[in-house]
Amino acid sequence: LSRDQAHALLEAAAAAGPRDHALACLLVLNGLRVSEAVAIAGADLDEARGHRLVRIRRKGGALVDVPLAPRTAAALDELRATVGSGAPRLFLDGRGAPLDRFDAGRAVRRLARRACIAHPVSPHSLRHTFVTAALDAGVPLRDVQDAAGHADPRTTRRYDRGRYSLDRHATYAVARYLG
Repeated sequence: LSRDQAHALLEAAAAAGPRDHALACLLVLNGLRVSEAVAIAGADLDEARGHRLVRIRRKGGALVDVPLAPRTAAALDELRATVGSGAPRLFLDGRGAPLDRFDAGRAVRRLARRACIAHPVSPHSLRHTFVTAALDAGVPLRDVQDAAGHADPRTTRRYDRGRYSLDRHATYAVARYLG
């Protein structure tokens, strides 16, 4: 998604309610995999060294603490208040059953329609948006790789739509540095 489309989707999610807002924030602002997001329980939220965190199980089984942007933390707090802090999962469907990745995909498609995004959008599109936006914002590749949980930097590089930009060519940085 473009920057404007990502903003529109987050606003549509906020208007849709706490569950959709928290889900959209985790996918767009944290780049979580959909399976990582829907598995979050109230007990997975924490705080350490002044950062709000969520503990997730990455692909491969590793447990990691992921820092949350203030908007994401607030959305998760609002969701936890509606679900209850002892709930085994924060993301529930209308019947109170745990949301799965297919339910989350339907929610993302609904939010994209509400945000007037014409092309198909999936949870992975939102993860892709996170990685691309981070690289566009100048976050070093290594840090984006860590945030996305990619084992190989080549995976992260595939998301970099600006990697062939002449404006970012290393020659300019080297010339400034040595000049």
